[in-house]
Amino acid sequence: MGTLNATEAIQDGQLITVSCAEGDMGQVYEGALAWQETEIDLEHVVRPRTRPLLILADPDRALHLARYPSQGVGLMRMEFVINNAIRVHPMALVAFDQLQDPQARETITALTARYESKPEYFIDQLSQALGFVAAAFYPREVIVRLSDFKTNEYADLLGGRQFEPEEENPMLGFRGASRYYSPQYREGFRLECEALKRVRLSMGLTNVKVMVPFCRTVAEGKQVVALMEEFGLRRGEEGLEVYVMAEIPSNVILAKDFAAVFDGFSIGSNDLTQLTLGLDRDSAIVSGLFDERNEAVTRMLAQVIATAKACGRPIGLCGQAPSDYPEFARFLVEQGIDTISFTPDALLKGMANMVEAEQALARDPHRDEKQDAEFGHAVPI
Repeated sequence: MGTLNATEAIQDGQLITVSCAEGDMGQVYEGALAWQETEIDLEHVVRPRTRPLLILADPDRALHLARYPSQGVGLMRMEFVINNAIRVHPMALVAFDQLQDPQARETITALTARYESKPEYFIDQLSQALGFVAAAFYPREVIVRLSDFKTNEYADLLGGRQFEPEEENPMLGFRGASRYYSPQYREGFRLECEALKRVRLSMGLTNVKVMVPFCRTVAEGKQVVALMEEFGLRRGEEGLEVYVMAEIPSNVILAKDFAAVFDGFSIGSNDLTQLTLGLDRDSAIVSGLFDERNEAVTRMLAQVIATAKACGRPIGLCGQAPSDYPEFARFLVEQGIDTISFTPDALLKGMANMVEAEQALARDPHRDEKQDAEFGHAVPI
């Protein structure tokens, strides 16, 4: 978490208050601090023209969060379901007969006891969770991101260590699109596709869209889309849209080419900032340099938004910055971004920042020229 000396300064059993209410810099206080609660009537919240969406991890909260004034889910993280409800590495189910860990074999046998096959356990559990979210928000869109565990995280799943390589830097290793078509995970990816196909075609929840994370090259984007079709998820069938995360500089530089492969973009501002500035935001030593408002990052954002719009592709952003920084929300609105996705706790503040930005733009139609000077400007390529 980048706290440096927390394990030395905080004692076992000590009562503390951890607060993230001050923005992107968390604070740790001694003792139990009092806090204020504010009640908000959601019926009278001012809606921005830019579409606000939710970032969702826990499907159990879907019915509650569906009442929030969002226009859908811009990022449904599949990893939470795999980690908490399924708990088993997909390849440990596909290749259960080859699994060498006796304790993992015993636990997996118990978890899958009522299923005809081990892979069916994964497909059923994942499709039920994703279907629950899609039904809660129907007919609003729910964009489901394909699994984006890193190798060290996959290894922590039951039976996972046998199927995962050890990497020095998992952040930049075997993750995202490159994993799906690899022989090491291809059959595991099939299970993810089978679950999504069941949600869309069997349950009829066609408001689900699919998103491919960490897609390094246009060629592997084409490869993943083709593999999804082989596994029964054909782009365009029953209105299926396939998005790509714009979180690597190559996604920005070659956005026009990626737009020919995918139906839309979702900017992952955390990874894009890390990879643009070349830093690890979880490192306490350099985390202070992490800032989505850095001009190198905002030029990247302006460029990918402009290119997506020129290609007729929708583009959104998932991240905390638009709720923390009104000027950042203003920048995105002025660039013409279509959607911004927030965590539930940040939704209302983010919406207020979006409304303020839209009102400021309406008052001053030349404000975008001033914004160019503040954040930098890019044109589509």
